[in-house]
Amino acid sequence: MNLDDFYRGLSFNDYEFLGAKVSDTGTVFRTFAPNAVKVSVIGEFNDWTDTPMNKILNGQFYECNIPEAREGMMYKYRIYRTENDFVDHCDPYGYGMELRPNSASIIRDLSKFRFDDKKWLEKRTDCHGEPLNIYEVHLGSWKTNPDDENGWYNYSQIADMLIPYVKENGYNYIEFMPLSEHPCDESWGYQNSCFFAPTSRYGTAVQLMELINKCHKNNIGVIMDFVPVHFAVDGYALANYDGTPLYEYPNNAVTHSEWGSYNFMHSRGEVRSFLQSSANFWLDVFHFDGIRMDAISRIIYWQGTPERGVNNNAVEFVREMNHGLKKLHPTAILCAEDSTNFIKITKPYSEGGLAFDYKWDMGWMNDTLDYFRQYPWVRTQEYHKLTFSMMYFYNEHFILPLSHDEVVHGKATIVQKMNGDYEQKIPQARAMYMYMYAHPGKKLNFMGNEFAQFREWDEKREQDWDLLKYPVHDSFHRFMKDLNKFYLNTPAFYMWDDDPRGFEWLDCHQEEKCIYVIKRICPTQKIISVFNFGGSEQKDFEIKSGKDVQYKLIMASDMPKYGGNNEYKKKTFKPDKNGIIRLTLTPFSALYFESIPTNP
Repeated sequence: MNLDDFYRGLSFNDYEFLGAKVSDTGTVFRTFAPNAVKVSVIGEFNDWTDTPMNKILNGQFYECNIPEAREGMMYKYRIYRTENDFVDHCDPYGYGMELRPNSASIIRDLSKFRFDDKKWLEKRTDCHGEPLNIYEVHLGSWKTNPDDENGWYNYSQIADMLIPYVKENGYNYIEFMPLSEHPCDESWGYQNSCFFAPTSRYGTAVQLMELINKCHKNNIGVIMDFVPVHFAVDGYALANYDGTPLYEYPNNAVTHSEWGSYNFMHSRGEVRSFLQSSANFWLDVFHFDGIRMDAISRIIYWQGTPERGVNNNAVEFVREMNHGLKKLHPTAILCAEDSTNFIKITKPYSEGGLAFDYKWDMGWMNDTLDYFRQYPWVRTQEYHKLTFSMMYFYNEHFILPLSHDEVVHGKATIVQKMNGDYEQKIPQARAMYMYMYAHPGKKLNFMGNEFAQFREWDEKREQDWDLLKYPVHDSFHRFMKDLNKFYLNTPAFYMWDDDPRGFEWLDCHQEEKCIYVIKRICPTQKIISVFNFGGSEQKDFEIKSGKDVQYKLIMASDMPKYGGNNEYKKKTFKPDKNGIIRLTLTPFSALYFESIPTNP
């Protein structure tokens, strides 16, 4: 282990040295506890009595080899703060843990699994210029297992259900909410107790590897939700690990986060090495295709509050971590959940940026959902909520997220947010989604959105799959499948996402009618999207298109197969001598046309 790199915060592979390492002669245990008086290992192999560890390297690390310790056995480190006062901790670098509320680490041999996803890894990209359509999943509540007391399928079992569903529905990436070990179900994995152990709720590390490998064999990428800001306060985990605040701030003014967890002290080199080794661990050892980093605003600003100023040490940490990760994994996706106006989030390291590939466009999300909450006659006053995003869009590389955060805690689900009664919400949701997919930016939808789930998400209940027996939800589901697949197969919707040439407002000044017209462009294709978000039919609406072109209708939100009542017997529209086509637009409708030259 390179101690200089470790202390300077330059290490990305601490997990190769620290933790429990299985060998032919037993298991070697190593831990970093610089302020401990002494450290022992306790576990199943020694009847939970002390086996003293030896100080190694510079005296701040401890090590011992226990021949009787084998794969699958439980253990803890007994950290002595004085000669007689100790706390038993799980292994910060352990590869497995007991199911909560128990807290022992479990020896895992990760070499037992062999990936065979070489073809996927060789062709994998970070999706710039390519489609990225993400299905966000909470693994414990996508579907529940009637044969398990907690309702959970293991990683291997759920792979055989989830992968066909994702493929059938037109998503090419899955983003899992945090799978690293956490003590409380209600935290959804955002308050971790171990940053190197997949949660035992859904099985073992090897079973998670099987899930990822199966995804890759089916051309599905997998993104891991990663939490570099804070950790669980439970005394058996990272908190006061060596008897002192080793990972957290010693100052109470900044120790606690707004979620009641402990904030990482990103100015410490040892903490930096720990976190970036964890991020690299999931990409390297588990073959995740990317990581989405949670709550980046809390890294940028002290406690996430701009008034407190920029946390320059934390900003520099995430910048250097991303730079190192991209050198190790050039095609991995690094994504920031960030709601701030801080500049250069997705600019390259060489340009002084934070070197993320993408940032969640929280402004687009909030403006869009606020707009659709309004009565149609109020939308005339809020019209430019839907045009504002393009004023800043090319400042960063964006993902448009309709995530788990938008369907919980009294916020209502996406379809419930649509204005009006039940009969009006569904057509508005269809039109809104077609606007989302025509808008530049990669796409992310949380599970349940695809069939218009009305009940807010609850981590203890599976999705309301029974809704699919009702025609309105079945039709909506069919609509979302077709929309997803249309996106994946329509280069104009993704090839020039980050190029101003790829987008044009053909009409964004129909304030009184709430109509918008967008052109998406790439070298091989032009798609015209027309949206009527008003509550009235618009007859003979004019689009200035030019003379040497015709429009072929590709998709419309109000087609009968999607639950609408517009047959669209006319599928091709030619401009008149003045280069104008005229359309009749039903209320709350959206249409896609492909522009085809008549004189190629």
